[in-house]
Amino acid sequence: MLIKSEYDIQFHLAMPTPMVAMLHLHPSLEPAVRSGNELKVEHIDRDTKTDVATSEYHDVFGNRCTRFTTPAGAIRLSGTSVVERDELADPINAYAQQAQVENLPSEVLQFLLPSRYCEVDRFVPIAQDLFGWMTPGWIRASAIRDWVHGKVAFNYQAARPTKTAMDVFTERVGVCRDYQHLAITLSRCQNIPARYVTGYLGDIRWPYSGLGDFSAWYEVFLDGRWMTMDARHNEPRMGRVLMATGRDAADVAITTSFGSATLTNFYVDSYEVREDGTTVPSLPGSVAQQAVVTSANRGSAGAIQGVAE
Repeated sequence: MLIKSEYDIQFHLAMPTPMVAMLHLHPSLEPAVRSGNELKVEHIDRDTKTDVATSEYHDVFGNRCTRFTTPAGAIRLSGTSVVERDELADPINAYAQQAQVENLPSEVLQFLLPSRYCEVDRFVPIAQDLFGWMTPGWIRASAIRDWVHGKVAFNYQAARPTKTAMDVFTERVGVCRDYQHLAITLSRCQNIPARYVTGYLGDIRWPYSGLGDFSAWYEVFLDGRWMTMDARHNEPRMGRVLMATGRDAADVAITTSFGSATLTNFYVDSYEVREDGTTVPSLPGSVAQQAVVTSANRGSAGAIQGVAE
């Protein structure tokens, strides 16, 4: 199947401001990209648009990042991509085995440790009480995912940029990134390496719920590879388009401004298209909006968050 994704994100900046954006698709998807996957950064002054010079690098997790310094005023970040994906829902790997810590690849060990939003050290007794008796591997990993899905209620009004896994465990409410942070933390406590993922998740062959969005899910390391888990949507879904991975949401903010930046426009969509570029209609129906977007804004009130799924 072909999935088209597009975004138009705009800010107003009071002064020239360095920024980093993580808006390209993940490098692992490059062989599947049919078109696009370029980030356009523009300064807008009334009817005049001027391209802003950018440069790229790969961060320590292998994500493709773009850095630039914006002039003061209105800034627009936009892009589109068409990528080919398998017509398969998230796989169920019922017999996947969990490796002993001493046998894990060295680069995977960091995904067992505490991180900004995942306080592993505070959860060990909790996780052991809830899941320590279970069979290691997929059985335990999926039980953690299902437990979080069943215990946490989705509520956009509960979103805040400082919310940690312990906050989610205590409050039992949050948005999609909060579900994933709690599930990641509990997984790590059971020596299951778990990493945070951002990407697109539109209503691909799924009841239509409105415009698509950036979403969050997570992956666990079993049988020597990373496997998709989603504590918010624990039904197998089609059409996930990977953008970035990290320890938690702090590592994969879609934009980070090193100064004050006011979000003025936010549009994202992701949907299936045919070979001729026409849109494949979504299934009828409606479900609650669900995803989360994080934009880190250093030097201001905190992270800007938009929620829609």
